[in-house]
Formats: sequence, C-alpha cells, structure tokens
Amino acid sequence: MTRSKIDMDAEKPSDLPPPVLSHLNERGEAHMVDVGAKAATLRTARAQAIVHLQPATLQAILGGQLPKGDVLATARIAGIMAAKKTSDLIPLCHPLALEKVSIVFTPQGMDRLHIESLVQLTGKTGVEMEAMTAASVAALTLYDMVKAIDRGLVIESIQVLEKTGGKSGHYLKNKET
Repeated sequence: MTRSKIDMDAEKPSDLPPPVLSHLNERGEAHMVDVGAKAATLRTARAQAIVHLQPATLQAILGGQLPKGDVLATARIAGIMAAKKTSDLIPLCHPLALEKVSIVFTPQGMDRLHIESLVQLTGKTGVEMEAMTAASVAALTLYDMVKAIDRGLVIESIQVLEKTGGKSGHYLKNKET
C-alpha cells in the first residue's frame, strides 16, 4: 500500500507548529524565565540514575568494605549538596530555597544500584533540574569512590520519574495526567 503525497507532506516537521521554548526570547536569545507573577505552589520532582557495576563492587559498597569509607553516605550528601547548587551549574536555572532533598539507594539484582532523588519546595518554578542533578552527582560520587576497584562502572538512565505542581500539573514517566 502506498501513501499519498498529502499524507507524507502532513508528516513533515515544517508543518508542525514550532515548539515554545520558555528560555528563549522573541529574538531567539537565551534568558532566565520571569516567574515573578506565578503563584507559589507545592512542587516536587523524583529523578533517577542507574549504576551498573560488578557484583563484587556492589557487595563491597553494601558491606562497607571500601577504604574511602561509607560510599552511600558520601554519595547521598553529594547529591543533596548538588541539588542545592543546581542554579550554579545549569546557566538558566533559578536559585531555589529547597525544602526537602532525599536520596535513596536500592540494589537491583547483583550488579545494579538504583539511585532515586526527591526534591520538594513551595515555590514559583519546578524542581526537575534539581532532582536530576542530585541523582547524577550521587552517581558520579559513587563512581569516584569505587573507581579503584571498578573502572567499568556505567551510569545510565538519568531521568525525571515524576513531577507535581505548577501550571503543567502532574507528570509521571510513561503516563502524563
């Protein structure tokens, strides 16, 4: 079955409305979004990073058997600190007075560690970037602390799992509501 030219023309990206990018002004220049008129609402975001490592490395971490000390405690503190510094790292992020940041580590099988961050505040802008920064830096810190025994460690799947609050409402990965 062949498709008509009209069907194919309708699928061209040029026929789609251009995306609205809030960090660009009318001249296409980057700027920080004005959130002054927005209402403060409770905003949360959950993000993850998944770390693939050798089974022996995961056991050493969980057993507290590494010379650098408590890897998970250090990575947790690094993730929390990173969330608080996100606006210093990502150029157009607003500095935020975060009310809660948590990092949870969950072993998955013999060779994976799931890192999940939760960030919360009552404010005028979302905290997705803070949540992803927290999960990312926790994973990077974990790598730094175990690289002497596992240089092949892989960090992947850094993503927002859920966000709440604000005009766009609730987002749940693989299901928008």
